[in-house]
Amino acid sequence: MPQQKTDYADDTEIDAELDKLPDDETVEEAVANLEERGFDVIVVDDADEALETVTSQIPAGVSVMNGHSTTLEEIGFDEFLSEGDHEWESLPDQIWGIDDDAERQAARRESQTADYFLGGINAVAQTGELVAADLSGSRIGAYPFAAGNVVIVTGINKIVPTLDDALDRLESVAYPLENERAQEAYGVESAIAKQLIYRRETEEGRTTVVLVREQLGY
Repeated sequence: MPQQKTDYADDTEIDAELDKLPDDETVEEAVANLEERGFDVIVVDDADEALETVTSQIPAGVSVMNGHSTTLEEIGFDEFLSEGDHEWESLPDQIWGIDDDAERQAARRESQTADYFLGGINAVAQTGELVAADLSGSRIGAYPFAAGNVVIVTGINKIVPTLDDALDRLESVAYPLENERAQEAYGVESAIAKQLIYRRETEEGRTTVVLVREQLGY
């Protein structure tokens, strides 16, 4: 049975002040600032609408890769990519079908250049910056340049006032939850080893941020 957020979230201590749903004015300001920084932004009401919106962004015939994201799991994208009715090349299915460790790792690296790379983010500053981190970098490696197109899906609970708050959220909300998940799933601790501050998208139309008006991910 797939791991569920409830398997570990209830036993994890986080800073709840940095995981609240903001008011409409805050969301609107965040959207305006993200767009000013070159990101395309789509605001949706719930997880079902998020899945419909995300899948509509991806044309037939392209290669698709997803970084690990609780949010993508919650909206149903991971399952749709693996089992759904689409005409994409699913790179995760290919990667996890490789038995040789070295070959699989090489394929994971190559997947960073997918036509469409989807993932989450750990914090959104109201001022327009995005913050994320990984242990390996297998998710955030695609965001700045490698992937042809990037679609980032996030709950509005990740919107915080400033970049400093976003970095704080990474440490005091996202990391404790991911660390607990890693221990439950793999028996090892996680770490904020590789960190990204995504301040601006310089290529028009390349990166889309889907903001969901729900408490999603971490």
